[in-house]
Amino acid sequence: MNANLNANFTNINFSDDFAGWPPEATVFPIAGVDLRILPGPHPLVAAEEAAIRENWGRETAANPALFDGRMVFQRLVSLGEDGIAGEGHVIPFSAFMWWRRQPQRQGGIHIFAYPVLETSDGALVAIRMGAHTANPGQVYFAAGSLEPEDIVDGRCDIEANMRREVHEETGLDLAESVAGEGLFATHNKRTVTLLRLFRFDMTADEMIERIERHMLVAEDQEIAGAVAIRSADPSAHSYNIAMLPVIDWYFGKVERS
Repeated sequence: MNANLNANFTNINFSDDFAGWPPEATVFPIAGVDLRILPGPHPLVAAEEAAIRENWGRETAANPALFDGRMVFQRLVSLGEDGIAGEGHVIPFSAFMWWRRQPQRQGGIHIFAYPVLETSDGALVAIRMGAHTANPGQVYFAAGSLEPEDIVDGRCDIEANMRREVHEETGLDLAESVAGEGLFATHNKRTVTLLRLFRFDMTADEMIERIERHMLVAEDQEIAGAVAIRSADPSAHSYNIAMLPVIDWYFGKVERS
């Protein structure tokens, strides 16, 4: 793999905006990722504690199954020739839920990784989230926010996060796939999505059957099923907004190749 997922960047000029980045909702290659985790609370959490607590009360009243776990949330990010670098903190999930409901998402950046699962017959395979989750009914690749268990020596291990999320949600092992060369990213509304292609030697139907068998024994029944994506049609499924630039890029790339 050419992309270095955990480079140690030096001389970084961090910013709290996306000036100089490619336009929103476009996919672009990056050289690597270095997300450093700082001790102590995120400034946003400290400043908005009361609002976060109030919103969490509304969230859990509407969906009692929600759990206030811990996740990684960036304070600052930078894009340069070495790739994307960030400084973040571990925050409660309730803080993220408050932040993502704000019309102007200031004070932080959400970064997560999409393992883009390719099949031998030219499709992509994604999952549909269960009704009790924070994104009920939405379709996106098996993925989740970076969590404390993804932190190694003070930095986020992106590949470990992708392996864990795919295995937990689908039962598939990324070690059985061929990883695509290079790492990509896209961003929208202060959310950055990291992408890597993983090609399995299975058809879409075979992969979906494997996932459905896993659903019968999975400890955490997070997903409601799996779907095959065969085009960039945004109306084919109830996509999470982060999926739209990815499928547009992927199927456009296939058509041009």
